[in-house]
Amino acid sequence: MGLFDRLQGNDNPRVAFIGIDGVPYSLIENHPEEFPNLTTIAEEGTGSAIDSIVPPESSACWPSLTTGVNPGETGVYGFQDRETGSYDTYVPMGRDVQAPRLWDRVTEAGREATVMNVPVTFPPQRNVQRMVSGFLSPGLDRAATPDAFQEHLEADEYIIDTNARLGHEDDKTEFIDHANRTLERRHAAFMNYLTTDDWDLFFGVFMTTDRVNHFLFEHYDKNGQYREEFLDFYRTLDGYIGEIREEIPDDVTLMVASDHGFTTLEYEVNCNEWLRRNGWLGYEDEPQELGDITSDTRAYSLIPGRVYLNLEDREPNGSVPQDEYETVRDELKADLETMEAPDGQQVARRVVKKEDAFDGDHADIAPDLVIIPENGYDLKSGFSRKDEVFTSGPRNGMHSFENTSLFIDTDEASIGDADLLDIAPTILDFLEIDRDASEFDGQSLVWESRFTLDSLSTNFPRRQSDRRNWATTAVTPVGTLDTGPSRVPGWILRSDFCRLVSEPANRRIRSVLPSGTYLPGKWIVLTNA
Repeated sequence: MGLFDRLQGNDNPRVAFIGIDGVPYSLIENHPEEFPNLTTIAEEGTGSAIDSIVPPESSACWPSLTTGVNPGETGVYGFQDRETGSYDTYVPMGRDVQAPRLWDRVTEAGREATVMNVPVTFPPQRNVQRMVSGFLSPGLDRAATPDAFQEHLEADEYIIDTNARLGHEDDKTEFIDHANRTLERRHAAFMNYLTTDDWDLFFGVFMTTDRVNHFLFEHYDKNGQYREEFLDFYRTLDGYIGEIREEIPDDVTLMVASDHGFTTLEYEVNCNEWLRRNGWLGYEDEPQELGDITSDTRAYSLIPGRVYLNLEDREPNGSVPQDEYETVRDELKADLETMEAPDGQQVARRVVKKEDAFDGDHADIAPDLVIIPENGYDLKSGFSRKDEVFTSGPRNGMHSFENTSLFIDTDEASIGDADLLDIAPTILDFLEIDRDASEFDGQSLVWESRFTLDSLSTNFPRRQSDRRNWATTAVTPVGTLDTGPSRVPGWILRSDFCRLVSEPANRRIRSVLPSGTYLPGKWIVLTNA
């Protein structure tokens, strides 16, 4: 620990979280020789693929990851959201996130947080120890606080984001050089403040991984021209994570995670053009924005794959009557599910209704449907006319819902079939900061938190609206149970809620619950003796 903390006798546990935006778990799992450090974390702690959120778009993902709640609570659904009761749209920024973020909870607990380059954090918050905002920030002079922190970053030639426009060129050399430079400057800044050692939570994000994946992923996946440069970039990233792991003190738990997965892009799908050709949307003469749709439009889309009915009493010129909402939405859902690519492949893996993905005070701006595409179909939603529904552009990689990465450098947690919403409560439990489990859509992955009778009644359901049914659907009083030499009162907990994994994890459960018995693959029996 730092000198100040030692003088204060502060022995609070700490967490260093390193974000690797858009890194698919399969990339690490399939190349352990290229990722020795992340592979070691997975072997000595835990590592696995997890699910992202709906929709798997960075502007929605990072607010949810850092709050532990779905977009219905954060109020951020994507890179572009619409105003309530209007066709006006806006790009969500940090102040649009309506739920408490991890560093807010850390600060409220009287602890310190250093936050570096997290998306959707501009303008930087002055109530934290130090913060530099991530992409969409207008410049470093306005993106960092306090002033001394900003001045140090300026002097250290810190780069907020890779110049993605360089990736549009056929010759990727300049883009690759800038991506590596951005990564190197980010790592240098991280190491400087990690080793300053005056924080309780360090939360930093490598965003360049997402940029490299957008423009080079196909080269990796299909053995293209820049495959070796792609792997070189990732070898460097893994080496940096190894340096971080080596340098942080023993009282710090290291977590590394992405916000979504990645896959090769085959087609860009112009959703609004598809809606127009299929009779759902009409344009004025020279459309440029959402407000240029015609009054008889029944549906429109925002990126990525978020589809809204043009609903009476919600949209200014709504054409779908309120009493026909369910009927029209079901018709639209069925149509979207039949969308086919030029090669005859189905575009939508599934189409999700709003109530199945979003819940909270800001569900009023949620899309009515969200398309989760099959791998290879990147859903676009511009409002200018397109010559074709299926097109191609300079990008050759796209986000995926599955195959998100999570690594935790300790055996005190197990990932199982976790998702993005589980990360925030896990960090708070590692920090030993009190929390009300009912405020989160995710559950902690720390064993002591997951397997106690007090937490079972609130900790497992995926959505807040489901929690009222938890005690009666999952934990069933059974009177007496045969637990060995004696019969004792207890409860039986369905294992499909527990998401149990390997035998080492099973041993961990038994050590946490000495009064209980684990029956592999079937049940956990918790006694109240």
